[in-house]
Amino acid sequence: MGIEEQIRAKAAEYSDYTAKNLSKMVQVKSYSGQEEGVCRLIVDLCKEANFDEVYIDDLGSVIGRVGNGPKSIAFDAHIDTVEVGNMKNWDFDPFSGEIVDGLVKGRGTSDQEGGAASMITAGRILKELGYDKEYTCYFTFTVMEEDCDGMCWKYLIEEENFKPDLVVSTEPTTCQLYRGHRGRMEIRIILRGISCHGSAPERGVSASYKASRAALAIEQLNKDLQPDEDNFLGKGTITVSQMDVRGPSQCAVTDYAMLYCDRRLTWGEDADLAISQVTEYVCKATGDKPEDIVVEMPNYEKTGWTKKEYSQELYFPTWKIPEDSMLVQAGVRAHKALFGKAPTVDKWTFSTNCVATTGRHKIPAIGFGPGDENQAHAPNEITRVKDLEICAAFYAMLPYSLSK
Repeated sequence: MGIEEQIRAKAAEYSDYTAKNLSKMVQVKSYSGQEEGVCRLIVDLCKEANFDEVYIDDLGSVIGRVGNGPKSIAFDAHIDTVEVGNMKNWDFDPFSGEIVDGLVKGRGTSDQEGGAASMITAGRILKELGYDKEYTCYFTFTVMEEDCDGMCWKYLIEEENFKPDLVVSTEPTTCQLYRGHRGRMEIRIILRGISCHGSAPERGVSASYKASRAALAIEQLNKDLQPDEDNFLGKGTITVSQMDVRGPSQCAVTDYAMLYCDRRLTWGEDADLAISQVTEYVCKATGDKPEDIVVEMPNYEKTGWTKKEYSQELYFPTWKIPEDSMLVQAGVRAHKALFGKAPTVDKWTFSTNCVATTGRHKIPAIGFGPGDENQAHAPNEITRVKDLEICAAFYAMLPYSLSK
């Protein structure tokens, strides 16, 4: 029996095991910055799977290892989740982890503790097969991604000097092979008016009206943005996500306005370009000079469950790698060996930790994960048990495929 048949058989044998491990994770609430319980659980599961090493870094992420080769690959899953939102939109307990009709149900099943469960099974398979090829296989179960994607990896690379040669994100891809996604950033705009009594508004300058014009200017900017040259990632986008307008009283013309924007960045766009575009469009709409307004990129600061303080600017660079690159082609070979056909090669719509590993630090990365992108942050979140099995097999096969 060839290695691909052995891996496929073991992934099928451990299908229930993988699903039950995911169910256990779902039952432990793990909002961003509150992941201690699920991290402790994952440590135990990795030890149970006989990983060569497992530890928790100072920021709270769990790092597991199988093998000891001269090269390294990291399979990454963030194990924090968003909150559940309005419970009236759920048809079942979001923390039940119920397994029924080939599905695992609950918050985090697709986004993205399903990937974490498949990673643990892959590590177990590699250990049982006595994997001793050229790659050290790391399995990273990372924190605070939902609040600040990539910060956990920025910390690992820049503070702990942990920089693998290759990365696989296990965010949901419907078991397709992804090779990039748009970046993103957050932009805050502050506009000033001149207050006066509301009975004579002509004496003042309304920040409310400036904000309204600015919001329409951002709408126009979104229409004017262009796709990347090969149209793989598509066009960038920008939208006003929050507005706050204030004055000294309810009977006064407003003198302060804040607009908060979500900006998605396609290939070739960066923070400097995005800031300059917003400045140009807003000033044209409001009549302000650039020095009279504030257009800035805020900073993210939060203390994790280990009480470690860390921060970064809210900028998450775009990334993609060529379809003919070594890593993508190894992924294609692994998929063909296991399932007899090439995978669909595509991209994410949303953003992942690869903004740090690949966008910032240029480590080649691909994505392959269980579950569907449209399940992310949605009520009644589910993932398929079969997806978990497929991904466990793919993760175990990829290091062998890379060695060919």
